[in-house]
Amino acid sequence: MVLVLGVDAGGTASRAVVATRDGTVVGRGSAGPGNPTAAGTAAARSIGAAVREALGEHDPASVRSGVAGIAGAGIMADPGISAAFGVEWARCGLTCPVTTVGDAVAAFAAGTSAPSGAVLIAGTGAVAARIDDWCVSRTVDGLGWLLGDEGSGMWLGLQAVRSIARAWSGPTMDAGLAAAIAARAGVISCDELVHWAGRQQPAAFAALAPLVCAYATAGDALAERLTVEAATRLVATLGELGPPDGPVVLAGSLLTNATPVRTAVLATLAGPAGTGQDPAIGAAWLALRQITGREEAARLHRRMLGPDRDESLAGT
Repeated sequence: MVLVLGVDAGGTASRAVVATRDGTVVGRGSAGPGNPTAAGTAAARSIGAAVREALGEHDPASVRSGVAGIAGAGIMADPGISAAFGVEWARCGLTCPVTTVGDAVAAFAAGTSAPSGAVLIAGTGAVAARIDDWCVSRTVDGLGWLLGDEGSGMWLGLQAVRSIARAWSGPTMDAGLAAAIAARAGVISCDELVHWAGRQQPAAFAALAPLVCAYATAGDALAERLTVEAATRLVATLGELGPPDGPVVLAGSLLTNATPVRTAVLATLAGPAGTGQDPAIGAAWLALRQITGREEAARLHRRMLGPDRDESLAGT
């Protein structure tokens, strides 16, 4: 049996899928953070663990092609990082080459079979990328929470805490998003909120994004303002790429789920945009594309990732 491997690895988690020659997903695996820029060689170990789980009882020698979409893929030029990944592929028993691409390429492939276009990603972080012939030719933002990632989940949570701290008007917050975040932080004063924020890791602010979105949907004024501003910044980031030479794909949890950020982005974009599905399956499709013809690859994309895809293949 001919198999292919797809990997989607980012700063929060690593996910792998194994699929057959006809596009059927026969294995899934997940593990810890897989961004080598942030996690160093530990990222390779996380990705390896996800791959081994996805392979299960399947013979690794049956994998004929692999593609790994990795956040921070540029650091693969570092000999130490590259060697760590080589060790992990060998530990997994893989005998085929595993092509490394930016996670933006896998996200783009999860939304279209076109070779060129643009992808706007907003999850924990945020970045827009121009894709030319399945390669990233230009990016805007993706600078991390300290310097950028405007409109991301991290940005949304951090802006909410900043806004609440500046507007704190009494000993307690008694309604809406402000009260919910104060309760989540376990604070009853602005000083306590400041001290709480100073003790948090960045991921704690990203974890507040679903709360902001939920309150925006419920009509909370602050949450509505923040989600609209997030969408405005994301569309501006995409606009900096210039007109795309192909379709635009929306990716990342804020833009693929039914969030007020997605709604505002779609309302603001000048043209239509597709929605990316599972980027790990997108990476597996890229691997299949390496061993199939153009027409067959397009058919497989519709089956695995298109609007009429087999629901048994759908993943999160």
